[in-house]
This record gives sequence, structure tokens and C-alpha cells, in this order.
Amino acid sequence: MAIVPVAASAEKADRDKPTNIEADTLVHDELRQVSIFTGHAVLTRGTMVMRGERIEMREDIDGYQFGTLFPGPNRRAFFRQKREGNDEFMEGEALRIEFDGKADRIKLIDTAEVRRYRGSVLNDTMTGQLIIYENLTDVFSIDGQRTEAGGKSSGGRVKAVLAPRSKTLDKP
Repeated sequence: MAIVPVAASAEKADRDKPTNIEADTLVHDELRQVSIFTGHAVLTRGTMVMRGERIEMREDIDGYQFGTLFPGPNRRAFFRQKREGNDEFMEGEALRIEFDGKADRIKLIDTAEVRRYRGSVLNDTMTGQLIIYENLTDVFSIDGQRTEAGGKSSGGRVKAVLAPRSKTLDKP
């Protein structure tokens, strides 16, 4: 497993924004506080945007929201979010994306990739089977091991391409 420190966190104001979801259909279970959005589903919350064919959202008794995104056939679910205090964006794709509003965590699961953009320029790319982005601690953890039935690892690897920081970008 690789751990990659991140210099700035996700947009802090996003936590206090309402969650907006659009889709072709919605099935909501009021008793269980579960909503299932299907058909070109798009979730926005402040600067965060998540897209998939299906989004399953639930809310706990304290009002925290939790979501799971699934892509359509031959696609990956997608997320993008602005980073706090600069012109950087993080975006990622995976076969499943889980959003934990209480822990402020995003998990990209299976065929996962995260990209960091400075302005519109792609700077860093990281891939693995499981990528966890901890917004509160500004840390990524990436696991390249694919677990197969029976709990055996297939020997996958983490891959990262990290561009050098420009000296002009690092100055206050």
C-alpha cells in the first residue's frame, strides 16, 4: 500500500453545502432513509461532482449522508472536487465510488484512478485497486492488491506519475 500526502485539502465549504442529485428515476424509502437514483445520475455538493449510472444514498439519524456510485456497462463512476485555497482539482474514476459524509472520505474501488490538475494542466496520476481520499487528514492511501474469491491477492501494483512542482507555484 502507498500513502501519498496531499498539500491542500478538498474545499472545506463543500461540507456545509446541500447535496443535489439529478437522475432519470428515483426510488425513495422514507422508513430506511435510502434513495436510489438511476439513469445518468449526477450528484453535486459545492465544488464536488460525482457521476454514475446509479447512486444509492442513505442518511443516518444524525443527518450524515453516505453514497455509493456505480457506472454503466464498460464505464467507471467519476468524481471531481476543487482543492482548498488554490486552483487545483482532484478527479477520479473507479468501478465503484463510496462517499462517507461523516468521515469526509471518498473511496474509489476497483480499477481506480485519481488525477490532480493545477489549473487545466494534468500534473499527477495515481492508479490502484483501492484509493482512499481522506479529506480531513489530506492523505491518499492506494492499494494495488486485487482481492479475489477466497481472499488471495492477485499481485497488482500501485502506479503513480508525479510531476515536479513549479518553483513559481510554491512561492506564497
